Amino acid sequence: MFPWNLFPFHKDAKKAMQQMNSEDINKYIQNMMGQMIPEQMQGMMNPQDFMQGFAKQQKQPSNSSKLSSSVFETHDFVFVRIPLKEEAWRKKLRLYHTSNQMIIEHIPEYEDKHIITLPALVKKKGTTAHIKDDILEVKIPKNVDMQFSEVDVTDDIS
Repeated sequence: MFPWNLFPFHKDAKKAMQQMNSEDINKYIQNMMGQMIPEQMQGMMNPQDFMQGFAKQQKQPSNSSKLSSSVFETHDFVFVRIPLKEEAWRKKLRLYHTSNQMIIEHIPEYEDKHIITLPALVKKKGTTAHIKDDILEVKIPKNVDMQFSEVDVTDDIS
């Protein structure tokens, strides 16, 4: 449903718009767009901001500045790589995954929990994790979900 209550559809709207200068109009439009567009998509309004936001998102750590990770997929697998900064993390860390998320617990602190959204659906079984050169690499087989359902469409002519 469209949020009609966000727009000033009243008699004084035209008068108010004529009295605004271009900077005020720009601020007003940005404010309205910010209220209507989800927070994750707001950087897409300006192409330069979109590309900067995309690059920032790719390099940004999962849930905190203490743990960085990189995620990528191939035709058959999803890979998650996490640099292990301390030797003690090897024994403390716990890994779990759902069909679309990787959960890392107990690093860097015991009460920490990091959730990484995976780029594709993955299988429950077959995941392997190895540490080499202080980098934890998790390899998860992708799940090919070919299930689909046909939806009946009825045409109600009044």
